[in-house]
Amino acid sequence: MSIYALKPKFQALLRPFVRRLHALGVTANQVTLAACALSIALGLWLYFHAPGPRAFLLIPLWMFLRMAFNAIDGMLAREFGQQSKLGAYLNELTDVIADAALALPFAAVAPFTVGHGPVWVAVFVVLAGLSEFAGALGPTIGASRRYDGPMGKSDRAFVLGAIALWIGIAGLLSAWAFWLFPALCALTAWTVVRRVRNGLREAAVAP
Repeated sequence: MSIYALKPKFQALLRPFVRRLHALGVTANQVTLAACALSIALGLWLYFHAPGPRAFLLIPLWMFLRMAFNAIDGMLAREFGQQSKLGAYLNELTDVIADAALALPFAAVAPFTVGHGPVWVAVFVVLAGLSEFAGALGPTIGASRRYDGPMGKSDRAFVLGAIALWIGIAGLLSAWAFWLFPALCALTAWTVVRRVRNGLREAAVAP
C-alpha cells in the first residue's frame, strides 16, 4: 500500500484549479519546471544558510504543495492535450533532482551528522533515484509504469516532511533518530526490488 493510491481523490479536488490554469495559458512543463526549481532553491537554502530548526517547517509545507504541483502537471498534460516527449523526460528527471535537493538539508542536522549519517542520507538519495528509474523502466519491457511501495515518491515526501516537522517543532532530534535514514534506505531498496519483480510479472502475462 502506498500514499500514491490516494492520488485520484487529490486530483479531483484540484481539477477546478487546473481548468483555471489552463485558461490562463499555463502549461504542464512550466508547472514541472517550477516545482523542481522551488525544490532546489529550498533545499540549497536550508543546507548552505542553516537558518535554524524552525525553517525546516517549510519542508512539510512545500512537500504538500509539491504533490499538488505534480498532480497539476499530469492533469494538464492528460486532460488538455499537453503530453509530449519532452514532458515525459522532465517528469521523471525533475522528480529525482527535486528529491535529492530536499533530502540534502537533513545531512546537516544532528544526529544525521554523526558518524556515517551523511552517507546514509546520500544512499537514500541514490536509492530514491533508482526506485523511480525502476518504475519508469516498466513500459520498456511491456509492463506499466510501476508505482509500487512501500517507499514511493509520495511516501518519501510524507516521511521527510514528518521528520522536518519534528525538527521544526522540537528543535533537536533524539539520538535514536540516527537510524531513520538506514531504515528509509532499507524500505526504498525493497521498493526497487518490488518494482522490478512486479514489472517482470506484469510483462510475463501481458498479451
